[in-house]
Amino acid sequence: MEKLWGGRFREKTEKTVEDFTSSLSYDVRLWKYDIEGSVAHVKMLEKQKIIPRKDAGRILRGLKEIKEEIEKGRFKFRDDLEDVHMNIEHALIRKIGPAGGKLHSGRSRNDQVALDLRLFLRDEISAILGLIRGLRKAVVSSAQRHIDIVMPGFTHLQKAQPVLLSHHLLAYYEMLDRDRERLEDCLKRVNVMPLGSAALAGTTLPIDRNYTARLLKFPRISENSMDAVSDRDFAIEFISSAALLMTHLSRFAEEMIIWNNDEFGFVELPDAFTTGSSIMPQKKNPDVLELTRGKTGRVFGHLTALLTVMKGLPLAYNRDMQEDKEPVFDTVDTVKSCLTVLTDMLPEIRFNKEAMEKSAEGGFLTATDLAEYLVRKGMPFRDAHRVTGEVVRSCMDGGRKMSDLTLKEFRSFSDLIGEDIARYITVRTSIDGKKSHGGTAKKMVLARIKKIKGPGSGGRGPGGRR
Repeated sequence: MEKLWGGRFREKTEKTVEDFTSSLSYDVRLWKYDIEGSVAHVKMLEKQKIIPRKDAGRILRGLKEIKEEIEKGRFKFRDDLEDVHMNIEHALIRKIGPAGGKLHSGRSRNDQVALDLRLFLRDEISAILGLIRGLRKAVVSSAQRHIDIVMPGFTHLQKAQPVLLSHHLLAYYEMLDRDRERLEDCLKRVNVMPLGSAALAGTTLPIDRNYTARLLKFPRISENSMDAVSDRDFAIEFISSAALLMTHLSRFAEEMIIWNNDEFGFVELPDAFTTGSSIMPQKKNPDVLELTRGKTGRVFGHLTALLTVMKGLPLAYNRDMQEDKEPVFDTVDTVKSCLTVLTDMLPEIRFNKEAMEKSAEGGFLTATDLAEYLVRKGMPFRDAHRVTGEVVRSCMDGGRKMSDLTLKEFRSFSDLIGEDIARYITVRTSIDGKKSHGGTAKKMVLARIKKIKGPGSGGRGPGGRR
């Protein structure tokens, strides 16, 4: 069949070229946004008397019928029409006749596809923000439920200092809250309307871009037509924000995998979120967590791919930019699936209080508390650090814990140590003493939970947002 753009060409497009250039297999998911943008565009064309009211009415009715056909699965998309945009326009012309050809007045596929991608991302970022809100809520609930569980905190994957499990979990809340902030900020730059930029230079037709923007609920319109059709910063920024979000999900997944290992035994993962081995009957594998960790690499790859596509492109639109959609689409799907499954899984994870607290008792985790005790007695910190190291080395040589030492033995290292030392080197007092802002003391953790949940916690989610 003749292409909608075929007037200048004498030869028919090769089938291999049609197959190579077609984007329909993936951009078909933009159909709703393509119709939404076209509806707004034709209303503007009618308002500006660029097309007659009668033709505008026909176009609107035709678009409505096409929308209903797609929703009911009756619309036949054709690969030879390259993309979703040409499919819808071709169907409209066949349905209502020459009036359908007036829809494309004052626009190009260049600004049309930029619009559709922005409309798509606007919806999907809002959906992802809702899923982040759900996971943040699950994290806070788990922290509140396990407020009294003590565990070792780690640096370099070695025991460092005792902390509350709730404090550890809330670290992920803070990561997710930054993810929320980034995506909300990204949304400001997604929410800019490019329609009316046409191919690259604007149009001589008396269009009203501000009117179209109001219909499509865009708070801003693009200021430079060449930039508008060639800009994919918003897509790169979205994938970049998604890559950081996936990094956080992957870190959580990695910790749960480690904690589930018999060598730690800190958690037991729910049967419903694990799988078995085809040969080893005793195995319960953390596949959901491992896949979350693995899928993170996909998103990293998409970020690199889109940056690479854009890095050498001259202004304005180039067909390379057709390669923007699959990275964006797959990133959206990957992020949403990981957020959904982890939100469902977290409340079902069983934390082993006994194993965690037993682990926190070993490894001289309160050594820093002894050093800070000496600082409060007037000793310079570097001297206190050395003395505490000597205490630890002596205990290790003798196979003892610091709590096994007598006062006389303590004082052999420093006469600043008094009878009150015993209450400063227990795990619980160590935790309770960490009352600096952001510390692990129960008082501070509860205060953070209260602030997260908002005044009275009535009808408000984490971060105080409805």
